[in-house]
Amino acid sequence: MFDYDTLTLIWFALLGVLLIGYVILDGFDLGVGILHPIARTDRDRRIMMNSIGPLWDGNEVWLVTFGGALFAAFPVAYATVFSGFYVAFMLLLFCLIFRAVSLEFRSKVESKRWRRVWDVGFFGSSFGAAFLFGVAGGNVMLGMPLDDRLIIEQSVLEQLSPYPLAVGALTVLLFAMHGSIFLYLKTEDELQVQVERWVWRSFGLFLVAYILVTMFTLVRIPRATQNFEDYPWLWAAPVLNVLAIANIPRAMYLKRPGYAFLSSCATIAALATLFAAAIYPHLLPSSIVPDNGLTLFNARSSEKTLGIMLIVAVIGLPLVLTYTGVIYWVFRGKTKLDRSSY
Repeated sequence: MFDYDTLTLIWFALLGVLLIGYVILDGFDLGVGILHPIARTDRDRRIMMNSIGPLWDGNEVWLVTFGGALFAAFPVAYATVFSGFYVAFMLLLFCLIFRAVSLEFRSKVESKRWRRVWDVGFFGSSFGAAFLFGVAGGNVMLGMPLDDRLIIEQSVLEQLSPYPLAVGALTVLLFAMHGSIFLYLKTEDELQVQVERWVWRSFGLFLVAYILVTMFTLVRIPRATQNFEDYPWLWAAPVLNVLAIANIPRAMYLKRPGYAFLSSCATIAALATLFAAAIYPHLLPSSIVPDNGLTLFNARSSEKTLGIMLIVAVIGLPLVLTYTGVIYWVFRGKTKLDRSSY
């Protein structure tokens, strides 16, 4: 049906779709957690938690699917990345697990001290997960010190250089903005008025960080723009990115929060596309010897494996999309508290 190289490119695109889906969906979950300490009352904090209550666990399925697809389609990259970022991934798993525990345990006991502990856990795990995602992305952009055995010889402290830290901060602010717009859609009355202020503040901070990190990227990683010279049509991505960012304050000013949320989703999708364009054809560039980098073509599975997986994806992905759509439709509208609430 498709030749080997075409199958490889299709799976690169599908991995991008899965990653974008996860970042958009779980991004606002993490953003709500990052903003959680700003809530003034216990009722407000409960409303914030319950706004994502029916959704957060389903959103994380996209990350699990991405990991499984990466393992099956590009096993060499999977092995190298997970071994090189082993400590960081363990920390990330701890954050994701502890966030779930914080959500489930917070309202089990009627005690201010008890709830305060889990509130701190909810914020810390959400902030930590968002930050670690950004740091990992920043390190991939820089390139990793891959040796001839495709092993990353780098400590955790070495992975915390200025550029990855800057990308981590940008990711936290992006998710905070994304989560605040989602909260605006899910809240009402005084809490919604308070959330609207968070939308404007988080957008302002994100915009400043976006400009600074963009400048940092152009100076620190000149090869990030190479593919734009080879494939001029890629310039559509940064143009759409800028337009999506600019439309967020416009939509909020016009009191069209749904439009602002779609623009925030488009911003995330455009940033992910820019990331893919910057590293292509690599999955993991090498900072030592460019030829040691893991590309789509030296890290892929067999042609037969990619073909069988594509059939499974064609059948399974529409089911996942349908399930996700039904869940969001069922739990649409403003968040209300009842006996089953967190």
